[in-house]
Amino acid sequence: MKNEQTAIKTTYFSIAGNTSLAIIKALAGFFGNSYALIADAIESTTDILSSFLVLLGLKYANRPADKNHPYGHGKVEPLITFLVVGFLITSATIIAYESIKNIRTPHELPKIWTLLFLVPLIAWKEISFQMVMKKAKETNSSLLKADAWHHRSDAITSVAALIGISIALYFGKGYEYADDWAALFASGFILYNSYKIFRPALGEIMDEHLYDDLITEIRKVSMSVDGVVATEKCFVRKAGMKYHVDLHATVDANISVKLGHEIAHNLKDSLRFNIPQLGHVLIHIEPNEYKCC
Repeated sequence: MKNEQTAIKTTYFSIAGNTSLAIIKALAGFFGNSYALIADAIESTTDILSSFLVLLGLKYANRPADKNHPYGHGKVEPLITFLVVGFLITSATIIAYESIKNIRTPHELPKIWTLLFLVPLIAWKEISFQMVMKKAKETNSSLLKADAWHHRSDAITSVAALIGISIALYFGKGYEYADDWAALFASGFILYNSYKIFRPALGEIMDEHLYDDLITEIRKVSMSVDGVVATEKCFVRKAGMKYHVDLHATVDANISVKLGHEIAHNLKDSLRFNIPQLGHVLIHIEPNEYKCC
């Protein structure tokens, strides 16, 4: 429960930050004649919507297991992540379309004061990325990782806006379009980040083998349990913030079924105690039979 509450609190932080920045960027872009800043505001607005989706997803994933969902509701995390990616792709498409349209339309140079907004905004978004990503790693949440990358993509669009506005202002008339080219570049980077968010979420849905380090830790803990001679197959799949494990453990072939059953329970308890992020743990007992050559 601690991880789930941490993730939810982190999402509230993202919503508050993105809302404030979207308003500031939109006003600065409109009054400062900078489409790069307006594009940045569009990206921040989609961040607000996606953060609400993240919040809903985290709360739903936090529901306890029930009759229809014996493994819990954690799989909703990558599903919501796909929706978040959809918002990113939509915002990137809108920004690219408007940028190309503005490149072909004469307009005024951006105002020099717009640069004053960008430096602290870039610093804040990068700090936000680091903070949210840290919490995402602590909680094993793919949704929070997606939310963190929203902050990073927002920082990059702000950097692009800073460069574009600086070029336009430095070179003057004839370079008004540098601001729009910067927004176009930012849309491409948002698409790249969309893939980086989508790929691990797809792996989670498909139960892709991605957890070698965790399997090594599971085997190490298992060998510390009395009665466990070795470990064989070990499969791990992720659902929400929990990892579900299927493990084949080898025990002495001559012990009773009752003792084998006790060893399996001790192994399960030990794994869940030493590796708190584990959810369901299924232990299959194998006999250790020595064959004479």
